Amino acid sequence: MDMNINEFIARALEATAQAGISPAEVSCSISDAFSVRARNAQLEDYKVSEKHSITLRGKVNGRIGTARTQALDEDSLALLIQGVRESAELIETEEQDEILPPDERYETVVNFNEALEGISAQEKIALALGIDQLMQGADARIKPDDTVVATSCSTFTMKNSLGLDLSHRSNMIYSFTSALAKDGDRAATGFKLHWGYGMDAIKPEALAAECQEDALSQLYAGRMKSGKYPVVIKGSAMSDLLSTFCGIFSAENAQKGMSLLAGKEGETIASACVTLRDDPLMDWGLASSPFDREGAATFRKNVIEGGVLKTLLHNRKTAKKAGCKTTGNAAGAGQVAPTNFYFVPGEKTEDALLAQLGDGLYLTEVTGLHAGANGVSGDFSLLSKGFEVKGGKKVRAVEQFTVAGNFYQLMKDILEVGAELKFEGSPIASPAVLVREISVAGED
Repeated sequence: MDMNINEFIARALEATAQAGISPAEVSCSISDAFSVRARNAQLEDYKVSEKHSITLRGKVNGRIGTARTQALDEDSLALLIQGVRESAELIETEEQDEILPPDERYETVVNFNEALEGISAQEKIALALGIDQLMQGADARIKPDDTVVATSCSTFTMKNSLGLDLSHRSNMIYSFTSALAKDGDRAATGFKLHWGYGMDAIKPEALAAECQEDALSQLYAGRMKSGKYPVVIKGSAMSDLLSTFCGIFSAENAQKGMSLLAGKEGETIASACVTLRDDPLMDWGLASSPFDREGAATFRKNVIEGGVLKTLLHNRKTAKKAGCKTTGNAAGAGQVAPTNFYFVPGEKTEDALLAQLGDGLYLTEVTGLHAGANGVSGDFSLLSKGFEVKGGKKVRAVEQFTVAGNFYQLMKDILEVGAELKFEGSPIASPAVLVREISVAGED
């Protein structure tokens, strides 16, 4: 007979004590998701899912063993105990993950809206069909593709035999729509996403219009000539670059020789206008939480401040090796990851950045990030889209060109950071940035 989550956690800690496994810790991840897809005024896809995962850790003969399950019954308890014992026996390294009592204080974080849980499936379906209808017939050149409305709710709970008892819940809603614009032999795709913590975060008319505009703005794109250009990188494109290279700020990667920032704390690694922040306490942040996956209290910190590397991101294991304290960035399974991670905004609008640029390139999209970017060296060569800029104004869309450079150098070449910061469905974000120059391979 299955138990509920709280009953199972309590029984797991009782069972480990009876088995002489001490200290012991149980963590539980629960996620509920709903999504509906509309296309051509029809409901095309409808999904509801619930997932949960239980992890038990415990010390056996000085070694920490780990086991996992998705079953909430007595049989799985016995298998977890056995798994912890067997896992501990296989560990040979002297570097052990610890099970520790709670920190003295945890902050309050808000990224759960109870009202969102009350929105019915019928309301979400109606929203998707309504957006799909707005995409139909707006422009003869536009062929709508699909529209998705989805919600998710996740809860992460940790309890151990040393008094740790933590739980955090978050939820969100998002919707995206896509379209193909076509005129003769010319074609371009458009995409737009809205997200937030209530139905009011989704603006159907704006979402449809922005998607259509995105497609049409690229429909008559030309080619960019090869050369080196000063560039304004749109916030979403800079966010993609930061997301691709965020691993260089992990102490775990640095200690494994997979980041060139190893030992660089206190050194200037970026332009003086660059401050890079990790903020797990941001209200309504996608990755906000008062504690990390080791139960350590999280806190706001500047990884780069005024161009100077202040800290790498640590869990307890990497912090112990470096002789410092954890930064509260444990991501589970021994991994280190950022939370809400972003370049702190400056004062200039995007239009002001383009005016300062004068003549150059407005880079709006980079693709092929997995194949065309080296997460260790920082080198990248990426197929891109954007606009040619003359006299501070966008004069024509351009596509089918490649931008190449190095992320470490890019941070040093930033001249201005824009004022507008927007998280577009990801906890990693950036305002637009003005960069000294970038190499473009386009038309000869």
